[in-house]
Amino acid sequence: MGFELPKYHAPDFGQLRFRNAPDVRFVPAPREGVAPEHYHAMSIYPEYFKVGGRWLLAEESRMDCVAALRDGKIAVVEFRSLKAGEPVAVGRTENGSEGIYVYPDGFGGDRNMAETFAFRQGRSRETAYSMDYDSIYELLRYEKEHGRILWVMGPACAFDHDARDAFSALVEGGYVHGLLAGNALATHDLEAGYLRTALGQDIYTQRSVPNGHYNHLDTINAVRLYGSTAAFVEAGHVRDGIIFQCIRHKVPYVLVGSVRDDGPLPEVYGNVYEGQDAMRALVKDATTIICMASTLHTVATGNMTPSYRVVNGVVRPVYFYSVDISEFAVNKLRDRGSLSVRTIVTNVQDFVVNVRKGVL
Repeated sequence: MGFELPKYHAPDFGQLRFRNAPDVRFVPAPREGVAPEHYHAMSIYPEYFKVGGRWLLAEESRMDCVAALRDGKIAVVEFRSLKAGEPVAVGRTENGSEGIYVYPDGFGGDRNMAETFAFRQGRSRETAYSMDYDSIYELLRYEKEHGRILWVMGPACAFDHDARDAFSALVEGGYVHGLLAGNALATHDLEAGYLRTALGQDIYTQRSVPNGHYNHLDTINAVRLYGSTAAFVEAGHVRDGIIFQCIRHKVPYVLVGSVRDDGPLPEVYGNVYEGQDAMRALVKDATTIICMASTLHTVATGNMTPSYRVVNGVVRPVYFYSVDISEFAVNKLRDRGSLSVRTIVTNVQDFVVNVRKGVL
């Protein structure tokens, strides 16, 4: 039958409790980058604010931000981006009694049908993931034509010959609309294309080469000589791989650095807030996000991602997956508030190879 988006059922604001609810109260930000007392902090769910007697949906949301009134619309703003004096929603109830309504059930679901006691309700290495894979294949085929697929990747995805080749094929096949990563993923992918190693090991045989510990540094240094990764690739030094295919197919990627980075590559954001803004620019258009083996980038992306998106005036779900061999890593994301995430505990290299086989 193929994949179908679930239909969003908006709240019935004709109910008496909503009609009688007051308008949300806005208080001016006391200074740049500072919210007023009793500010309302956003969640991952659709949230409505009553303004001038009308319930307005915050269309581009992000948890742990505040709601400001800008040009008659609800803008979801990081604290650091608040302007002095602009009106910020205040109120800490979520049932509409203060003009703020948080609505987690717009896409339905069977949460009320769960048994009180049942085995294996968590997601672990013992979980059966066959249906998850089949669902992902259907979802990606749909999103290739109708959505935006964003991938978040750690360097493990570039260490293995087959995984690197599989993801490159996904880019070529149109299943990648954006990529978020750190310096390491791009560095080791470029090292693999340039010198056929990752951290000095052959990406297929895993044999260490003489002086291989220089290889990633030599790669970074060579790229920096050209001034950009694109210039390095266009000069013919790399002819395959993840970053090569992203550049070739004009897929945007954002690399955000950390204090441990070598080099780094020229495009890596050293200012964490500039990097966060660049990441959010890709996240805000994404309708499916798949995070693989990068705990910090996964949690960061999860904190930017609401459970819904408004596309051409229609509210639709955002699908969010976290894939990691570590149960701790995938559970950490849920513990940080990304409650809509679907977790898969497996080797990410195997995961990428399976996804390629499933969709191509």
